[in-house]
Amino acid sequence: MVREQYITTTPGTSLERPKNEYVYKIGIYGWRKRCLYLFVLLLLIILVVNFSLTIWILKVMWFSPTGMGHLRVTKEGLRLEGESEFLFPLYAKEIHSRVDSSLLLQSTHNVTVNARNSNGEVTGRLNVGPKMVEFHGQQFQINSKDGKPLFMVDENEVVIGTDKLRVTGPEGALFEHSVETPLVKAEAFKQLRLESPTRSLSMDAPRGINIKAQAGNIEALSQMDIKLHSSDGVLLLDAETVRLPKLPEGTRGGSGISQGLYEICVCPDGKLYLSVAGVGSTCQEYSRVCQ
Repeated sequence: MVREQYITTTPGTSLERPKNEYVYKIGIYGWRKRCLYLFVLLLLIILVVNFSLTIWILKVMWFSPTGMGHLRVTKEGLRLEGESEFLFPLYAKEIHSRVDSSLLLQSTHNVTVNARNSNGEVTGRLNVGPKMVEFHGQQFQINSKDGKPLFMVDENEVVIGTDKLRVTGPEGALFEHSVETPLVKAEAFKQLRLESPTRSLSMDAPRGINIKAQAGNIEALSQMDIKLHSSDGVLLLDAETVRLPKLPEGTRGGSGISQGLYEICVCPDGKLYLSVAGVGSTCQEYSRVCQ
């Protein structure tokens, strides 16, 4: 650009215009201009490439106004469709599957679910491993659909809330200590057997014990003694026939026709024995059986 100087004159005078003494050039010329155009062209190319890559990434990752890929953002939270893999810990308040499918948690090692308090301390832990399922907490409880406790375990006791507890193992149930229950019943058409192989078997009840077999026999077998004791009451044997086939026979008592009848005698120590019946009592206090 050229800057010119103008001189104002009054009318009627003529002055010669002075010559231009200084000329200033403003702009970029030469190789600088070419470098500038080349730089602008390079920026334009980078802009087009970046815009193309952005469009390609949005298309590949399935970005949409509601989420990306199988991830959808809803009012209730995040929704994942299909299989998802988490490389780091997942923190969530609630995890549930769709109505028409089940929830599957799968890992090559262990699946661990932790519950923490406000201080970040673990208050409950469920660890599912290849050989064992472990639970760490103060109480473990399983409820039914209507909220009824079915199984509960804590440090003091184990509570089973079902109406019936069934043990299907061939060896039955093994209890190392005492068992408290109102009813012990066998399955239909199966035998009920209470056994103590090396120790004694004791059944205690404050108001009585009822042993009942509706379609079979009741047998009590012991290597040593069987004691039926009533602290305050009587021992009643109410049956059509009471048999004691292996009682020892004592010496004959008084004369009389026995007709194959026997008399049950009791020794001073409570031992029973048979004696041939007579007209009177044939029991002898000092029988050789009682000695």
